[in-house]
Amino acid sequence: MRHTRAARTAQHHAVRAIALRGLAHPLTHVLLAAAATAAAQAWDAGHRVSDLHPARTDRKPAGG
Repeated sequence: MRHTRAARTAQHHAVRAIALRGLAHPLTHVLLAAAATAAAQAWDAGHRVSDLHPARTDRKPAGG
């Protein structure tokens, strides 16, 4: 669970940096790299992507 929490937190920080500073900002690049590293560590620890991003039931299917 520690890995999934760290990966989600890193992703949230990266998204916030994109929203506030833009995709080209150096801090955004650092935070995106940290998020990718945390996600890779979670994967290596045996967590699935769906552990980080559970399926949302409130969205319509694609194309519909």
